[in-house]
Amino acid sequence: MRTMLLAAVAVTAMMATAHAADAYKFALIPKGMDNPYFDLSRNGCMAESTKLGNVTCIYKGPATHEPATEVQIMQDFVTQGVDGIAVSVADADSVIRVIKQARDANIPVITFDADAVKSERQAYVGTDNKEMGRELGRQLIKLHPQPSSFATQSGGPAAANLNDRLAGLYEVLKGAGWKEVKGSPSFCNDDAALADQQLSDFATANPDIGAIIPVGGWALFAPKAYKAFVDANMDRVKAGKFPLVMADTLPVELQLLKDGYVQTLVGQRPFEMGQKAMEILLALKKGEKVATVNMVGLDVVTKGNVDKFLSASR
Repeated sequence: MRTMLLAAVAVTAMMATAHAADAYKFALIPKGMDNPYFDLSRNGCMAESTKLGNVTCIYKGPATHEPATEVQIMQDFVTQGVDGIAVSVADADSVIRVIKQARDANIPVITFDADAVKSERQAYVGTDNKEMGRELGRQLIKLHPQPSSFATQSGGPAAANLNDRLAGLYEVLKGAGWKEVKGSPSFCNDDAALADQQLSDFATANPDIGAIIPVGGWALFAPKAYKAFVDANMDRVKAGKFPLVMADTLPVELQLLKDGYVQTLVGQRPFEMGQKAMEILLALKKGEKVATVNMVGLDVVTKGNVDKFLSASR
């Protein structure tokens, strides 16, 4: 009897050890915790980890857009020995060394939302950013077929994903005869208040500008200031001389569209990025092969379909 009891205890201990070995902690690192866009990636990460059952999603990044702090957080996760890292890269060059450190420690590393193609990251999940820039340009031309002047706005000059969007936007607009004004692009460093100020500055410096078309939704994340900017230019908006085409489809942006402060949104799918990041890291941890590039789609939202997107976001 005693032998059987000891055997049962041993089996239970082995099962507990195996169960612990199958439990993983994956870090999801945004460019900035103050950017509500990344809240959706966090939600997708958490939802997928709950679904998988043996995965814990650890969501942590810089308080605000700061590449050096992002690198330090990655180094901390390497030191802690997490089972995998997914990072939205603020500066593609700055993460090369720390990604190598993680890989040398046998920690899988992927990028989401913003890539670092020169690094040893094993996969990327996100948007076809050049195509997003093109779509922003196409939607603008649909509303304003006559070439005019334009300005654009980005987050940070070292963000590869945003630079790809700018390249796609320029390809379409400059190819159609649009002219970029002096001082464009501006860089808001993912700061909503600064983003709104920059939009107002462009409009003040260029009273006849045909469009200001950011490649991210930063200004709309401070809706009061954004509304003030649009209200100051509403006569030109209503006359069709100043179309409002903006990036991303967060709930606050969808509501601004419904209220008449945006005409078209071209949006990414950050929730899906968070989900897929967990799936890919789990596959890598199990030694499975994954696709190097994993694209999620784009959404184009107008007055005609905004209610559907608003309902889905609640």
